Amino acid sequence: MKKVISLAISTLALAVSQGIAAQQLSEIEVVEVTGNKQSLDTLNPGDNTLKGIFGEGLSAAETPRAVTSLSAEAMQALNIDDLHDIVKAAPNAYASSGFGTPSLPSIRGQLGELFQDGVRRQAGNNGFGLPLSFNSVEQVDVVKGPSPVLFGSTQRNGGFVNLQTKVAPTTDSSGRATLRAGRWDQYSAQVDYGTVIEEGKSGIRFSAEYLDHGSFYDFAERDSTNLFIAYRYAPSTALTWDISAEYYDTDYPDNAGINRPTQDLIDNGVYITGQGVQPNGSAVPGAGAIISPTGEVVIPRNRVFTNPDDINGAQTTVLRSNVEYKYAENITLRNVTYYQYLEREEIAQNSFVEIIDGADTFENRTELDYKWSDKQLTTVGLALRYNDVLGYSQFTTEADNPIDLTGPISNRVIPLTDAQKARLIELRPGVFVSPGAQYDIDGDGAGDFNLSDTTDSTTWQTGLALQQRSNWTDKFSTIAGVRIDYYDVEARDPLAPEGVQAASDTYSDTLSSYQLSAVYKLTSEFNLYAAYAENDATSNSMGGGTVLGGGNEINPLNFATENTLYEVGVKYAPSSNWYAEASVFDQTRSLRNRDGSNSGVKTQGAELQLFYQNDNVWVNGAYSYLDARFDDSAAFQGTSQVTDAFDNSRPDIIEGTGVGSPSFTAFAPSDSRVQGIPPQIVSINAGWQVTDDVQVGASALYTKSFPLDFLQTVMIRDQYTIDLNADYYVNEDLRLRLDIINVTDQDNWQPLFEGGFFGATLVMPNLPRHAQVTMQYAF
Repeated sequence: MKKVISLAISTLALAVSQGIAAQQLSEIEVVEVTGNKQSLDTLNPGDNTLKGIFGEGLSAAETPRAVTSLSAEAMQALNIDDLHDIVKAAPNAYASSGFGTPSLPSIRGQLGELFQDGVRRQAGNNGFGLPLSFNSVEQVDVVKGPSPVLFGSTQRNGGFVNLQTKVAPTTDSSGRATLRAGRWDQYSAQVDYGTVIEEGKSGIRFSAEYLDHGSFYDFAERDSTNLFIAYRYAPSTALTWDISAEYYDTDYPDNAGINRPTQDLIDNGVYITGQGVQPNGSAVPGAGAIISPTGEVVIPRNRVFTNPDDINGAQTTVLRSNVEYKYAENITLRNVTYYQYLEREEIAQNSFVEIIDGADTFENRTELDYKWSDKQLTTVGLALRYNDVLGYSQFTTEADNPIDLTGPISNRVIPLTDAQKARLIELRPGVFVSPGAQYDIDGDGAGDFNLSDTTDSTTWQTGLALQQRSNWTDKFSTIAGVRIDYYDVEARDPLAPEGVQAASDTYSDTLSSYQLSAVYKLTSEFNLYAAYAENDATSNSMGGGTVLGGGNEINPLNFATENTLYEVGVKYAPSSNWYAEASVFDQTRSLRNRDGSNSGVKTQGAELQLFYQNDNVWVNGAYSYLDARFDDSAAFQGTSQVTDAFDNSRPDIIEGTGVGSPSFTAFAPSDSRVQGIPPQIVSINAGWQVTDDVQVGASALYTKSFPLDFLQTVMIRDQYTIDLNADYYVNEDLRLRLDIINVTDQDNWQPLFEGGFFGATLVMPNLPRHAQVTMQYAF
């Protein structure tokens, strides 16, 4: 593939040079133009339209929520490649590493939802799932708080990202080819081209992306192919119909970072060596293993918990349809249809298995707008969502702390014993997973199997929404909404032991959500807003499925998660040059734990973002404050504290407790601070048009010190990252860009997983200084 990309670069360069020569030969007359040959793209987030969030599109400045909207040009300027990068611009959007592959956003200290065109995507299980490609995306909207009533009941409520899909042109034809190369043999190529079929009425667009990424981290390469095609049919001003299809195939790593996260590891990179030993004397990593320290070394930051023999990949196909029809001057009909098929397979050498053998997700939502007058708009929505998941899981025999990463790769392998295999089911030769229910085979009154997330479940969700947008005066307006969602769920055990009848259960429930927001125009430039939202949410397992719980029944608590938001803010939008917003909030919500339980979390905070742009300079800054605490709820960790993993045979190295690790720990209900979340974040980004042909820019991110584990025995200190970039326009069509990321080469760290379950077990070293070069040709 590298040869193919190299050939493509050479061909593109030749085409460009021939085009320049032809242009020079054809020039007969010289025309002098004053001003910049190249001017800065318009990046103002306040000008972007947030489609669908409250029905008929509102600009970011008009939306009564804290939002950060990123156009395709802004994503390019900020070098945003994945969901983690939104922290560069969006306050309180700091994320854990997600096992090195972010599949969901993190907002206000919790995993958020991922929507596309207002429909919830099939993304990940607690943050580690299908990675996201932006190949089909032309705008990213980061919205704080639970989803609005038109979007329906969801699982995660800290906030959400709504992706706006690329559409085909109907008035002109254009294309763009982008080639990128970076350190560690990271190469990518993208071609995006749209053309008119019938002027003003129809068009088609095609976009293809290929990634061939080596990695700084050991055994963490990634390859992916994304193909996207879109068609627009607009026979009249009354009707617009957008249809698109996307196919995504990717192989990617499960990167668990570095284990044994002591304070000395965070501060100085010092790692304690020694393979853990189980109570039965085995050096195979297992529950309750204890490490007798053998020494200390400065561990290379690329020496992470991966294995070259791990299998991890996914394939998905997505079909989308968006219709908007203006039936009459005061009646508009919108219909969104979405279908996704997902397969995923991970078989790891540390005995972790997660296989989605097929997940079908379908949603159809119809919205009817009725304008009673210029001041009153009623929206009625009806939605049907279907989710069917067949998946197999096994995570009960993992053990991370006992593994000495400085030793041979064989240290990281967890072969199952005969006794462990007896508590699992052999899915295929050599692959053991949990059954989807518990059974007492030997009649001793106790279950004989280890359970995880194995399920064969089907969910029907029917939602009815009503929303009223009212302009009471020229200055005061409100949006009020209510939605009722009815769930009908069936869960079955797809892999019952021989000789027993497979367990199954059905459950139905009704969930409600309410929202009320108000906007008051203090002046033509200032909007003051207040928002209230209350909703019920679900708690799901992998692929959005439902597992059988205690007594082989569906747990009703999975449908009884309550979330509340109070938010007030002010937005300033005097012109296309300026945009600013500030907000304060009080939000209570659920946090899904790794064992499937839920903990309440209460958060209070403040957010500020500011944008300025003129012909030559743009500046974007953001600040966030977050106080996230457990709401008199229990907290869970795989190990209570990192010292539990060690004995006290070497107090000169560490004073271990000898408890062993992993040793699943439940902390009593409290209002303790939620671990793994920085309380303050500051970011600033800037760009400068130096000459007609050259732009330069910089980006800086600062995070305040925060605890890695629940007991706050290990802290990630204050950290900062600075990135630099420069663009050179060879001509109007060809652009070259250089990005230098982490230019001061900081040894920064990141939590591995939202919710803090691995806070005393694993931590992710962030990337060192690296550079990437991009060549983009417009045609």
